[in-house]
Amino acid sequence: MQTGFIQIVNGNVITPFAIHYHASVLVKDGRIEGVFPDNRSLLEVETIDARGRFVSPGFIDLHVHGGGGHDFMDGDLEGFLEIARMHGRHGTTSMVPTSLTSTREQLLALLSTYEKATHANDRGAVFLGMHLEGPYFAMNQRGAQDPRYIRDPDPEEYEEILNYSHLIARWSAAPERKGALEFGRRLREKGVLAAMAHTDAVYEEVLAAVEAGYTLSTHLYSGMSGVTRKNAFRYAGVIESSLLLDALDVEIIADGIHLPAPLLKLIYKIKGPDKIALITDAMRGAGMPEGESMLGHKEDGLKVIIEDDVAKLPDRSSFAGSVATADRLVRTMLRQADVSMLEAVKMISQTPARIMGIENKKGAIQEGMDADLLLFDSNIMVSMTMVEGKVIHHTETEAISQ
Repeated sequence: MQTGFIQIVNGNVITPFAIHYHASVLVKDGRIEGVFPDNRSLLEVETIDARGRFVSPGFIDLHVHGGGGHDFMDGDLEGFLEIARMHGRHGTTSMVPTSLTSTREQLLALLSTYEKATHANDRGAVFLGMHLEGPYFAMNQRGAQDPRYIRDPDPEEYEEILNYSHLIARWSAAPERKGALEFGRRLREKGVLAAMAHTDAVYEEVLAAVEAGYTLSTHLYSGMSGVTRKNAFRYAGVIESSLLLDALDVEIIADGIHLPAPLLKLIYKIKGPDKIALITDAMRGAGMPEGESMLGHKEDGLKVIIEDDVAKLPDRSSFAGSVATADRLVRTMLRQADVSMLEAVKMISQTPARIMGIENKKGAIQEGMDADLLLFDSNIMVSMTMVEGKVIHHTETEAISQ
């Protein structure tokens, strides 16, 4: 047996530019060694038979709050790990754990738990750094964010939090708030991705934000302004600005509920697969049955109800979060947005990897990349998840041979 080698055979391999049918992928020591246009098994190599399924790069979720009955805001180590495992079973191989608007003390405690979880996480999707969603938001675009903690950026506060800069990958804020442009410039200096979210900005304010370092629109169409009137004159909002400006990437909750098919098609037509990242924005109800749940901390969060494959406020007046998993996002884009398999997968692998600056190691099946690989059928039912060469989920263990 050649130690460190794994060969996936009899698969339809999705590379950045094509789908290679009846091909194989060779993995060595957690990295992709190569893609080969035949199914010949190498001697004395651990083999996984794809059985005609797709071999895909692992899904990268840039915005996820929880799943499996857990929320990152709980600050519980085992909860962090179970979220990573649950989403791993649905094809997520990398994720950016996301906070909610909260106190500074809660954020610091959350970062402390995150650091512990990165060292203990060996059976789920890997963590790419924290996403702080808030608390610097527009009050009337807060959605389900807790209004008690919404405030302007405070340099003393965010500088303390940025002392954890090796833990923070991205931060979402409303760029029109007082001090938000200075905040964006500071994030850029620290190498933290600045994103616009829960914002009432107009086009001119978005332009100023882009110049200050904001490069991403968080969950496009959700919690952001569209066309508005001031003194009878129309102003483009964040939605139109995000579609218009090539400097902005966008992320979309492609669960088939937050955005109907016409909007999915519109976003895709204008931005294209190179500028769109599919996200779950999933809360603790992902992977759980319908019924009552909690958005945010289990002791101090917002009560919600899960029904119709989405979380809603108890009075059913608004959505209160997604319960999607990554496989569902790809299915939605295929079935509702009429996107090809190649481009649907790109929007949840290669594009988010590029947005996060990790495209040199994740997001594609190419020689030298991390072996984050999936097997799934034409319905995107995931039967195997591999993270950095380690199989963390497999529904057909007999398909692995020695």
